[in-house]
Amino acid sequence: MQDILLQFTDFLNIGWDLGSWTVTIRMFLFSIILIVFAFLFTRFISGKLLNYLKEEDIIEEEGKRKIRSILRIIIGLATLVGLLKILNLDFTFYTMQRADGGEVNFHLSIILIAFIVFKFAQLLDWIIARILIGKYFAKREERENAKKINYEKTINDNKTKANSTIQYVVYTVALILILKSFNLDHEFHKIEGGGVFSISNILQAILTLLIARLIIWITTNLIFYSYYKRSNIDQGTQYAINQIFTYVVYVVAILLALSNNLYVDLDIILGGAAALMVGIGLGLQQVFSDLVSGLILLFERTCEVGDVVEVGGVIGTVTKIGIRTSIVQVRDNTSIIVPNSKFTADNIINWSHNDDKVRFVVKVGVAYGSDTELVKNTLLQVAKENPDVLQRPSSFVRFVEFADSSLNFELHIWSRNFIRIEDVKSDLRFQIDEKFRKENIEIPFPQRVVWKGN
Repeated sequence: MQDILLQFTDFLNIGWDLGSWTVTIRMFLFSIILIVFAFLFTRFISGKLLNYLKEEDIIEEEGKRKIRSILRIIIGLATLVGLLKILNLDFTFYTMQRADGGEVNFHLSIILIAFIVFKFAQLLDWIIARILIGKYFAKREERENAKKINYEKTINDNKTKANSTIQYVVYTVALILILKSFNLDHEFHKIEGGGVFSISNILQAILTLLIARLIIWITTNLIFYSYYKRSNIDQGTQYAINQIFTYVVYVVAILLALSNNLYVDLDIILGGAAALMVGIGLGLQQVFSDLVSGLILLFERTCEVGDVVEVGGVIGTVTKIGIRTSIVQVRDNTSIIVPNSKFTADNIINWSHNDDKVRFVVKVGVAYGSDTELVKNTLLQVAKENPDVLQRPSSFVRFVEFADSSLNFELHIWSRNFIRIEDVKSDLRFQIDEKFRKENIEIPFPQRVVWKGN
């Protein structure tokens, strides 16, 4: 038996010299086995596994094609790297001298492995973005639609932000791994105390900020979101809590990135910040006032996201409260950028601060001699039939005055449709005119009689 094994080993070691390259039967057989294994593994992934994921509604047909394409590239490149190692074809095409006197050899396999890492990062990014995050937001949107709450724009914005954050984190980690694994990290400067400032330090600082952004997204959209729904917290309060949490996390992340990755002395930062505060107090008083006002708005919540406000005679909805300015979207779908100090220093009418309904007035005049009780009942009937007018509190009619040419009435209504209230009033006027015609109630117009003297 031992003789047979020795003979078989000798048979595997039989080789042929092809110039500077020698190929053996062992190398040839291992190459065949690797290719067959790669082919069978690709068939398994592309066939059974992806078909199972599609049948379970985990991925769609587009996702199946995307994953299959990426996996084929990864398996193909991995097979090529294996063949280079087996056949001793992994040649060095460039040698770089390091600052410490060492050398970095760039092999063909290093380029292929780096490309495999990035394709794997692309696959991971796609799986997280499309399958995990996509499924989560699909269920969340379904729940909100079931409650008849329109969060479509907010959900799309959150999904886009989550996908981009995942992409940046995955590719940054992949780049750091490549630099560390293949000794490609370039050192720019040595810091006193043993630290080294290099490319990886910059990438790690960026990664710290990206992780902070990811933490903010996970906390606000998963943890805080569930708490908001359980506690029935209004949208403005949700926004204020999210913004304050965002500012705190970013400040901590920036300080960590500067001190741990970029070796910046925080004492210098604090000293510079003190000097900056003096400069702000002297030369940028208005900007400083807007910054402080932004914090006051977030904490006091006298004006919140979603409130309908009147600023400078213009009515609109607050869509964003930033650290310095806020954005108010007016009725014609344009946005007004308002400094935060306007909300804290000026008199701002907030239509939805204490309640979600407001009383509005529609004025109308009728001719002298009209049945005033019929006028009152007709106006109340018009208010009752309009879907944008609330039934509780109930509408009422006020007899205002005996004018020169008419008896003037006011129809007082309650509505939650603040932004479209002028359209609601217009609909009411159309309905009043129609009802008055049916009831033969005359709406007069001013008349003047000119007397010609003798």
